Amino acid sequence: MTALPACRCAAPKAGYDIWCDERNVGVDETSGRYGVVNVWRCAHCRQLWLHYRVEYEAFSRSGRWARCPISEELAATLEPEQAVAVLDAAPQHIYGGSYWDTTGMIGHGRLHWGL
Repeated sequence: MTALPACRCAAPKAGYDIWCDERNVGVDETSGRYGVVNVWRCAHCRQLWLHYRVEYEAFSRSGRWARCPISEELAATLEPEQAVAVLDAAPQHIYGGSYWDTTGMIGHGRLHWGL
C-alpha cells in the first residue's frame, strides 16, 4: 500500500482540476452498491489514486466517496469488486460526502458503504 504523497493531491479538499487523467475501472455491484470505481492521476506528482463513489438515490444524505493512492501495478490489474478492500487496507485514505457530512477528511480503516 502507498502512503499519502506530499503533494496537493493529498489535500482532503483537492479540486478536480488537479487530476490530469482518469480511467473508469467499472461498477462494483457487490451487495447492490453500484459503486463507481475510477483511477485518477495527479497532474503534479503523477501519483495514481483509486476513487470510489456510491450514492443511493432513494435516500437523502447517502452520497459518499473515498480515495487512496495506489501503485501502477495495482492500477493495471484492479477489478471494481476489489476497490472497497483496497480502501479499507490503505494506511490512509481521504473520504467525504453527504453521508459523512464532510467535503473531505483523512482517515484510515474500514468505511461503511451500505445502507
